[in-house]
Amino acid sequence: MAPVAFIGLGKMGHGMAARLIAHGHDVRVFNRTSAKADVLVRSGAIRCASPREAAADAVAIFAMTASDESSRAVWYGPAGVLAGRPARRAFAVECSTLSHDWVLELAGAAAEAGLRYLDAPVTGLPAAALAGELTLLVGADYADLRDARPLLAPLADRVLHFGAVGAGTAYKLMVNLMGAVQIASAAEGMALAERAGLSPSFVADAIALGQAASPQVVRNTRRMAEDNHEQDVVFTPVLRLKDVEYGLALARKLGVATPFGDVAAALFRRLCADGHAQSNESKIIDVARSLPRG
Repeated sequence: MAPVAFIGLGKMGHGMAARLIAHGHDVRVFNRTSAKADVLVRSGAIRCASPREAAADAVAIFAMTASDESSRAVWYGPAGVLAGRPARRAFAVECSTLSHDWVLELAGAAAEAGLRYLDAPVTGLPAAALAGELTLLVGADYADLRDARPLLAPLADRVLHFGAVGAGTAYKLMVNLMGAVQIASAAEGMALAERAGLSPSFVADAIALGQAASPQVVRNTRRMAEDNHEQDVVFTPVLRLKDVEYGLALARKLGVATPFGDVAAALFRRLCADGHAQSNESKIIDVARSLPRG
């Protein structure tokens, strides 16, 4: 098959790249920490020294990084994708959760370089990435998405097309902002349950059966009940805070008030300042436990 580039081999990107390899694609990989590519190289991937090298002659370039800053480093600069020579009309598939402004800027730069840009952030945990069971939240031209679907198929069992470029990111930021509010509220509820003398594990099980349940509320309240925030970290406070801040920036741009999002951001900001930026986000319960009563 024609070469495909995958850039960013964290917990999500590693699983996604593995899926492309397993489906027979000629996958070229790059990660700032090169050792993260070792397992993929043993599976058949080609390790590259830069995003530019990985993207050379590629028919699609996938990126999965942490932030606007890391995404900018992937695409721009002398070692970036846009400095190289991807195949004519190659797909630029940005799967990272990024700010809306940066997505629109990057899409414009990709179009100027002759690439077809897909705004395609994902939902799902690392296990879903490895199993090809992600949901892609896509903003793209309809024809571009149609043509890219065979390349996306190994990664996701659901592709939701929200509209033009930027629409996928707008949805992802909205839903991650809602998630932050849910998790902060769940922490407050669990702290209240503890103070009332209820069994945390029984409360977490009861929540899972009730109207307040969502997958991330269930997952995080169970972690809160176990007081297990350092092992098998799924999603960190620093990444949650980044997503919330991007969501709040979009809301400000669109003139939408965010009283609940503002509170959630403040709580996650405090958690990071307290030295828990790399814990599991369920650690937010410690902030709820420590806040003074008003």
